[in-house]
Amino acid sequence: MSMAAIEFRGVSRTFPAGRPALEGVDLAVADGERLAVLGPSGSGKSTLLRLAAGLDRPTAGGVWFDGRCMDDVPPHRRDVGLVFQEPTLLPYLTVAGNLEFGMKARGVARDERRRRVAEVAAMLRLDGLLGRRPSELSGGERQRAAIGRSVARRPAVLLLDEPFSSLDLPLRSALRRDLIDLHDRLGMTLIHVTHDQGEALAIGHRVAVLDLGRLVQVGPPREVYNRPATPFVAGFVGDPPMNLIPTDGRLMGIRPEHVRVRPAGETALAATVARVEDRGDSTLITLDLAGARVTARVADPTGLREGGAVALDLDPARACWFDERPTERKASTKLP
Repeated sequence: MSMAAIEFRGVSRTFPAGRPALEGVDLAVADGERLAVLGPSGSGKSTLLRLAAGLDRPTAGGVWFDGRCMDDVPPHRRDVGLVFQEPTLLPYLTVAGNLEFGMKARGVARDERRRRVAEVAAMLRLDGLLGRRPSELSGGERQRAAIGRSVARRPAVLLLDEPFSSLDLPLRSALRRDLIDLHDRLGMTLIHVTHDQGEALAIGHRVAVLDLGRLVQVGPPREVYNRPATPFVAGFVGDPPMNLIPTDGRLMGIRPEHVRVRPAGETALAATVARVEDRGDSTLITLDLAGARVTARVADPTGLREGGAVALDLDPARACWFDERPTERKASTKLP
């Protein structure tokens, strides 16, 4: 199947009487890449997706597919598949009919349509549901069918806008695996928009982080997690987020799993246990360190109690450093 390399070149989008939804975004997506676009509400991530789909136009800059400017190309000629938070299925058609619909419109031969329906149904575990209508499906089944409808016609680009956000956690995890397996089989270029940092880290070959319309970091999941470019990324990625500790006019960033809790007096960093939170597989310890709140993740909380005195060991090799009043560093947008 065909794929497409996508470039956002200096893209800005400003709506009337409002701040820019996107501001000077330079971002390249490789042929066949899975890119996760991560950000909170209002960060511009859905606007970026709409510009790629042709549902909106940039105020400045342009969107390019395989070296061709697409700003004047309508959505139906961009060869993109779209999946939204709410499944978009035709209620009067069965699952099989929905999977076939886009192929029929493009004149795909009947035997080929049937072959693709069977292939996609097997990949998305829809085999036993092909005769049902959308009203007879669960939420997760409807979303699997919506994804199948978008990919059955083999688009060069698949764009997903928060497709799992209304589903329960077990369903989100299962559909995430389905999506990765589907991409590995079909290889289309994929842009997945989400506010869920765990989802972004799991799905993307790279993660692009947006904050207030600006691209603040792009990189592989491990790099974004371990070496955030800004305090915003440090605080948004990770559950719980990275600790940001003021020290000598700078901020020291360190992940909770890299904070070691020692018996009182063992190190020079004296702290008090403020809260103990059992999460089953680990325990989160919230500590008061000279007025700053620090979170540690420990495997064994034995001997730790609220109000107790402890010492902390913060490994400088694991730390990130930021200016206390940061200016945004330009994120790397080069392809891997």
